[in-house]
Amino acid sequence: MSKYNNLRSLVARLRDDLNNPTKPISLLLIFAYNRTGKTRLSMEFKDGGKRKHKTKNPTGTPDTLYFNAFTEDLFVWENDLEGDSVRRLQLNDKSSFFNAMTELALDETIAQYLFRYADFEFDFTYKEVPADNGTVSKPDYVSFRKGDETNIKVSRGEQNIFIWCVFMAICERMLDGHESYQGKKYLYIDDPISSLDDNNAISVACDLAKLLRRAATRKDGAGAPAPIKVIFSSHHSLFFNVMCNEFGRRIEGEPSITHKRYFLHRPDGDGAYTLQATDDTPFFHHVATLAELQRAADPAKGKLYTFHFNALRSVMEKTASFFGHKGMAFCLKALDNEEDRALFNRALNLLSHGAYAIHEPTEMGEDNKELFRRILREFITRFEFALPGGVAVQPVIPAPAPAAQETHAQ
Repeated sequence: MSKYNNLRSLVARLRDDLNNPTKPISLLLIFAYNRTGKTRLSMEFKDGGKRKHKTKNPTGTPDTLYFNAFTEDLFVWENDLEGDSVRRLQLNDKSSFFNAMTELALDETIAQYLFRYADFEFDFTYKEVPADNGTVSKPDYVSFRKGDETNIKVSRGEQNIFIWCVFMAICERMLDGHESYQGKKYLYIDDPISSLDDNNAISVACDLAKLLRRAATRKDGAGAPAPIKVIFSSHHSLFFNVMCNEFGRRIEGEPSITHKRYFLHRPDGDGAYTLQATDDTPFFHHVATLAELQRAADPAKGKLYTFHFNALRSVMEKTASFFGHKGMAFCLKALDNEEDRALFNRALNLLSHGAYAIHEPTEMGEDNKELFRRILREFITRFEFALPGGVAVQPVIPAPAPAAQETHAQ
C-alpha cells in the first residue's frame, strides 16, 4: 500500500505506471468508494497533461480525453416551461468538447451504441458560433423522439446513457486517428454510468472493454504501435467486476492487455490518499463500507446514525452471499455467545427496517450506539477483515447483553 499526500503526487504515480520504460501498463482499473475524490483525481490527471514541461510537453498541449461528472454537466435538460412542447437537452457551446462535432459526423455511431441500450431516437440541431476566422457550426441542442412522438421527455437514466454514447462515438474517432485528437495520449473515464439498472451496466461495461482493448492495441497508419493509455475508475462494484473479468481473461486471437487493479482510499476523509494493488474484485468495496462504519463508530470522533444499521446489515448479507449462504444468519452463527447471536439478530432485523432505515441524519441513542459498536466489533474480528488505510479495529470486549429496551429506536 502506498500513501500520497495530495492528488498531484498520486497522478504522478499513475502516469509513471502507464509509462514505465521496463514494464509499461496499458490500463489502470481503480475502484474507489463514494466521496473518495475520483472526480477530482480525473481532473488533476487532465490538468497534469496540459502543464508545460521542458521535455515532456513544451507547448502545454492537452494530452487527455476524459469523461467524468464535468462531462455530464455540459448537457442540461430544458423542459420548455413556457411552451411545454420543445423539450430538449441543451449543449454548452462554450466547451471545446463540442468543437469538432460537426466534422466528426457522429450521428450514425451514436445511434449504433444507443440502439443497444434504449428504444428512442435523437436529432441534433446546430447553430453558428463566433470563431477566430468567422463562425463555426456547433451543436446547440438534442431533441428526442419515439415512434410518432416528438420532443419527448427522457428519463435521467436515458439522458445519461445518451451522453455516454456521444462520448463513446468521440472515442471511436480518436482511435481512428482523427486530426482533432492528434496529441491525445490518454483516456480517463470516471464512473461512466449512473441511474442504470444492472443489465445495462453489464452491457455498457462489455462495450467499453471492447473499445479499451482497441485503444491498448491501436496502431498508426504505418502499422507501428500507437496505443492510447487508459485509466478507468468507478465506485460501481458490478461494473468494476465486469471490467476486471473482461481484461483478466484471454481472448483467442487477441493479445492480452497489460493492466493493474487498484483500490483507492482516503482514510481521513480530507487527508492523504492510499493506493493498494489488488487482484480481489468481488465484494471488496464492502471493506471500504466497513471502514466508513468503523470511523462512524469511533466514540471520540465519529457519529452514528440510524441508517448505519442498514449499511451494516447489507455488508453482512453480501458476506454471507460470498460464502454461499442466503442470509446474514450465517455471519451471526459465527459468534461464540448464543445470547449475543439472538440479540444481534433481533437488533439488525428491527433497526434496519421500516422507519429506522430511512436515510435521514437521525443520530442513534447512546444504548443503540453501544449495541452497534459491539455488533461491528464482533463481525470484523470474527471474519478477520483487513480494513484499508490503517483503520483501527477496537478489540472485542466481553459485555453483558443490554436490556431489552436497548433494541428500541431512539
